[in-house]
Amino acid sequence: MANLKEIRNRITSIGSTMKITSAMKMVSAAKLKKAQDAITAMRPYANKLTELLQNLSATLDGDAGGVYAEQREVSKVLLVVVSSNRGLCGGFNSSIIKKTVQVISEKYQGKEIALYTIGKKANDILSKNYTVVKNDRAVFDDLTFKNVTVIAEELMELYAKGDYDKIEIVYNVFKNAATQIATLEQFLPIQPVEVEGNVSSDYIFEPSKEEIVETLIPKSLKTQLYKAIRDSFAAEHGARMTAMHKATDNAKDLRDDLLLTYNKARQAAITGEILEIVGGAEALNN
Repeated sequence: MANLKEIRNRITSIGSTMKITSAMKMVSAAKLKKAQDAITAMRPYANKLTELLQNLSATLDGDAGGVYAEQREVSKVLLVVVSSNRGLCGGFNSSIIKKTVQVISEKYQGKEIALYTIGKKANDILSKNYTVVKNDRAVFDDLTFKNVTVIAEELMELYAKGDYDKIEIVYNVFKNAATQIATLEQFLPIQPVEVEGNVSSDYIFEPSKEEIVETLIPKSLKTQLYKAIRDSFAAEHGARMTAMHKATDNAKDLRDDLLLTYNKARQAAITGEILEIVGGAEALNN
């Protein structure tokens, strides 16, 4: 059994750890509230924009989407992998890495795969085994639509030039603070629109429907990528808050166990000292 000084040092160390994890939990909770409000407010807009684009494109010819809707034989694939810059967020990053590896090995086996990583953690692991064309970790320092637009335009240009036949996004969808869902979502080409029933076209469009669709497609793609990164950002803080909550609880349990061990050891030491004193006193009397 460890001596009393060692146990006291461990109790002090665990107490310090508890303070750190508790503080990190509170910081993540504050950031989560802001990130959650942002993605919750954005989802209806993104969904409505997609719905509007679908309703318009459903009344046009199949090639209305231009180069971004062009379906090609898939031989070269670019996966946009969204992770975090920092750890201590439970299985948030590992789930994205596992999802990426699964997609490559199962869905695109035999294809030429390249990665565009957003965030430091996935890049550190995946770059060891796969080709990473670019890593962008600065976007999380100032997560705005304007900064994400730069990434979206770069991806759109890569597809338009024919560098890749398909671009997909791997990211965590925020469900709640304790649940993040690793998701694969197609970015380019634009998926064919399937609309049930007749689509009403009793509208007067100014400018023409074709021009509106041409304007909406880039806007929709930029919004889609921004929503994915926003989702991942909220999921990261939810995962970190949950992880730090569990770490604080585990530290408390360990501290309590050590306190019990310390009290037992202290009691045993006191009992031993009393027995020594009593034994010494009896020896003097004899």
